[in-house]
Amino acid sequence: MTGWQQHLMVLPIALPLIVGAMMIALDEQRSRLKAAMGIASILVMLGVGIALALQAHAGGTAIGVYRLGNWPTSFGIVLMLDRLSALLLVLTSLLGLAALLYALPRWQRMGAHFHALLQFQLMGLNGAFLTGDLFNLFVFFEVLLAASYGLALHGSGVARVKAGLHYISINLAASLLFLIGVSMIYGVAGTLNMADLAARIPSMPAANRPLLEAGAAILGIAFLAKAAMWPLGFWLMPTYAAASPPSAAIFSMMSKVGIYAVLRLVLLLFGPEAGASAGFGGTWVMAGGIATIAFGAVSVLATQDLPRLAGASVLISSGTLLAAVGAGQAAVTGGALFYLVSSALAIGAFFLLVELLERGREVGADVLAVTLEAFGDGEEEDVEDDAAGVPIPATMAVLGACFLCCALLLAGLPPLPGFIAKFAMLTGILNPAGLSEGPALVPPGGWALLIALIVSGFATVVAMARAGIRNIWAASDRAVPRVGAIEIAPVLLLLFVCLGMTAAAGPVMRYMQATAAALHAPQEMVQQVLGRGP
Repeated sequence: MTGWQQHLMVLPIALPLIVGAMMIALDEQRSRLKAAMGIASILVMLGVGIALALQAHAGGTAIGVYRLGNWPTSFGIVLMLDRLSALLLVLTSLLGLAALLYALPRWQRMGAHFHALLQFQLMGLNGAFLTGDLFNLFVFFEVLLAASYGLALHGSGVARVKAGLHYISINLAASLLFLIGVSMIYGVAGTLNMADLAARIPSMPAANRPLLEAGAAILGIAFLAKAAMWPLGFWLMPTYAAASPPSAAIFSMMSKVGIYAVLRLVLLLFGPEAGASAGFGGTWVMAGGIATIAFGAVSVLATQDLPRLAGASVLISSGTLLAAVGAGQAAVTGGALFYLVSSALAIGAFFLLVELLERGREVGADVLAVTLEAFGDGEEEDVEDDAAGVPIPATMAVLGACFLCCALLLAGLPPLPGFIAKFAMLTGILNPAGLSEGPALVPPGGWALLIALIVSGFATVVAMARAGIRNIWAASDRAVPRVGAIEIAPVLLLLFVCLGMTAAAGPVMRYMQATAAALHAPQEMVQQVLGRGP
C-alpha cells in the first residue's frame, strides 16, 4: 500500500472528526443540512472501508502501516491496517448508516447534537480498530465512550437517565483500570506499541513477567467489562434497552470493541512466541465466555420485553466470541469472525425493529412485560404521527418477515450466516488438529462451548418464538403502527447484507479464515510495523 492509498487509512478517523466539529458549530434547527452531511460522511467512510478491505485482502499477509509525522514506531503514533481492522471499518459504517437513516424522521429531534455525537462515536470506533498503540487505544476508547454517554441519554426520560448514569459509572471505572494496566505494562516493557511489545515480551526477564502479566490482567478486566463478560456485563441490558433505537443499534458495536481488543492482544502479545507468558489468560477468557453465554441464555428466556431481549442477545453474542477467542484455534477464530459480523448486523436490525413493533401497543399493556422498566414512566417526548413520512403497505407482514429473519439469524438456524458461523466454530472445536491430520482429543472447554452454543441457540428460538407470537401473530387487538419507508429501509439494509453473506458464504468465509490465520501467526505483521519487513 503506497502513495495516496496509504493516506486512506487516516480518513475514517479524520473525516468524522472534522464533520462532527462542523456540526456542533451549526444551529440545531438546520437538521436537514446536518443529516446530509452525516449521510455523505458515512457513505465516504463505507466506500473507504470497502476499498481498504479489498486492498488488505489482495495484499495477503502484507499490512498497511501509517506513521503519523513519520516518527519511528517506538516513539510515534502508528496506525495499522489488516484484514480484521478493514472488516470492522466496513461493519461500523454499515451500522452507522442504518442508525442515521432510522433517526431522520423522529429521533434526530429528540435531543441535542445527535448527528455530531454519532460522528464522534464512529471516529472513536474507527480509531480503536486502526491504532497500533495501547495508549492511543485508550484515547479512542475515551472518545467513543464520551460520545456514547450522550447517545445513551439522547431523548431524556427517567429510565434513560438512570441506566445512562450506571453505564457512565461502570465505564469510568473500567477506563481507570485501563489506564492502570497500560501504565504497569509501560513501566515493565518501556513501550506501548503493540508490535514492539510483541517483539520484547519473549525475551523479557523472568523477574519482570509477574508485573507484566498483572498489568495485562488489569487491562483485560477493563476490556472484558466493555465486552460485557459475566459478571461484569450487568450494565448492558438496562442501558441498551433504555437507549433510543438508533443509539442502541450503533451500540451493538460497542461490546465488539472490547472483544476486538482482547482478540488482538491475546494473539499478538501472548501467542506461542511469547515464551513463558504464552497462552496467558486464554483459559479465563474461554470460561468467562461460556458463563456469559449461559447468563445470556437464561436472560432471553427470563425476559418478555423486546428491548431487553435484544440486550440479552448481545450478551450471547459477546459470550460466543469471547469463548472462541479463548479456544485459541485459527479455525474457531475464523468462524467467530463470521459470527461477529452476522450477529452485529442482526442485533442492530433487531434494535431498530423493536421500536417499530412497540408502536402498535401501549406501554405496559402486556402484564408479563417489563416495558415500564425499559422505557420509564411514559415521559418519552411525543412525536407527530406523520413524522415517519410515506408509510409502507402491508406493515405487519413486513414487520413480521423482518422479525422472523432476525429470529433465525440470532438463533443460528440454517441457512443464514449465524448457522454457517456456528457450524464453522463447532467444526474447529471437534476437529482441532484438522481433517488432514486425523481426529484429535477435544479439550473439555471445547465440549462446554459446544453445549453452550447449542443450548443458547435453542433458548433464543424459544424466546423469539414466544415474543413473535405475543407481539405479532396473536396480537389481534393491537393498532397497526405507522411505519415510514425511511424507517424500515435500514432494517432491510442490514438484513439484506446478512442474506448476501449467506449467498456468498464461500468467499466471505475464506476472507475470515485468512484473517484468522494471520492473527494466529502475527510475526510478519510485527516485522512490518517495526520497519523490518516488506
